[in-house]
Amino acid sequence: MAIEITKDVQIADSEIDWQFVRASGAGGQHVNKVSTAVVLMFDINASSLPEFFKQRLLEFTDHRISKSGKVIIKSQQTRSQEMNREMALAQFIELINASTVVAKKRIATKASYGSKQRRLATKKQKGATKALRQSKPDF
Repeated sequence: MAIEITKDVQIADSEIDWQFVRASGAGGQHVNKVSTAVVLMFDINASSLPEFFKQRLLEFTDHRISKSGKVIIKSQQTRSQEMNREMALAQFIELINASTVVAKKRIATKASYGSKQRRLATKKQKGATKALRQSKPDF
């Protein structure tokens, strides 16, 4: 079965490695006995992702992407292994989609004539206030 990233891009299940480990934190005896935490591992370089997606993922700054090009996502929010697996997969898809978003270039704009006039008027007013504070000797 393939995992759908976008309408055109899919990843085979075999490309994702799953590890099931014991979760940390509260939960009592259940946490100590059952491996409900899920670790999703994905090798970017060895994947069938299009080159654009690979490049963007490798350039993306996220603590879940290692320098060697591996995505590692750990999910242990719920007591259910299946729910944790679904959450890790959702985070993985979200990470890939976030890495491919191209930021819009900022268009430099000039301050309007009115805003310049208001700024200058405020400066003059503050200067006048400060001038009144100065004590001048009487002759």
